[in-house]
Amino acid sequence: MKKDIKIPDSISTRTEYKRKFSLWEMYRAFIFIPSAAAKMIENKRKKLVDKDFVERLQLAVTEVNGCAACSYAHTYMALKQGMSSEEINSFLSGDGTFINKNEAKAIIFAQHYADTRGFPKKDAYYSLVDEYGKLKVKIIISAIQLMHAGNIYGIPYSALISRLKGKPYKDSSLLYELGMHIGGIVLFPITLIDGCLRGIMGLSKIKLDNSKLNRIYE
Repeated sequence: MKKDIKIPDSISTRTEYKRKFSLWEMYRAFIFIPSAAAKMIENKRKKLVDKDFVERLQLAVTEVNGCAACSYAHTYMALKQGMSSEEINSFLSGDGTFINKNEAKAIIFAQHYADTRGFPKKDAYYSLVDEYGKLKVKIIISAIQLMHAGNIYGIPYSALISRLKGKPYKDSSLLYELGMHIGGIVLFPITLIDGCLRGIMGLSKIKLDNSKLNRIYE
């Protein structure tokens, strides 16, 4: 690791939410974890999508959602993989300076997925398939879904940690933070079963919004 790169001392200097999620949104995101995790394991063997590409996708998602804990963890992983601090900061700030043109559409889709709270436009999805093909898109979507689900749990967790350090988030409450934290623990095994059953039944691995999107993906 380069000597001039340092990991932040704490998971957050954030004192307010960039966005908040509900338990229903947590459930809807968690049901995709089994299939997404399986695809990422498969990708480790087949290497269809480069691990640095995966990390950039996930940094793009967490930038939109504003999860301090996830930003901290993925900054550490990205640094271990050899990404520069400048590149990481670029993705966490959303300025796009280091986006590779071959990855641009996927990065934009990752931001769009997070911005739509896990309910992306149908034409955006098919534009992604046209660009990368179905096999790679399954890996791209899986990386995004795992990060989005992690963000939904990690955001209130970050708020709770900040509260315990004497810096509670604005527009937050201990009830919300504990409710989401405990709710995630309770929901996870239920969604794991639900997600596995969805896989067995061959149900869609992504929920799409059929309304049209401005053609920013072309």
